[in-house]
Amino acid sequence: MRVAMDDKGNNERRRPKFKKVDKHSGIPAYVQVMNQVKTEVILGRLVPGDQLPPVRELETMFDVNVNTILKALDKLKSEGVLSSEQGVGYFVTSNIAIESSIIDELGEFVRKIKNVGLDLYTTILLIEEVWKNE
Repeated sequence: MRVAMDDKGNNERRRPKFKKVDKHSGIPAYVQVMNQVKTEVILGRLVPGDQLPPVRELETMFDVNVNTILKALDKLKSEGVLSSEQGVGYFVTSNIAIESSIIDELGEFVRKIKNVGLDLYTTILLIEEVWKNE
């Protein structure tokens, strides 16, 4: 893990902002783990060279079985997002960060969608339709 400075100039270890998987979402737990890791990379909170927390710590963070974590990490390795070193851990290898202006535009889009009263599920369906037609 790289060391970052907090607002007070103190060294602190950067920790990804992972949350427990939603076991009732209908989305496989390993996919949710993969998506959360990719999100941290896309948002630039994890960058090439960063080491993920140990597998047992990830198991606790996501509240899933260790085999689920290993499946997600293996798939992320096959996609080129992560690499691993035996006995050392998993490291970010891909830089798929998005420009902050795109994140800002996305935030504006979400505010507009919420203002007209659309829910997340309907918004996702609309985005999928637009995506297919572009």
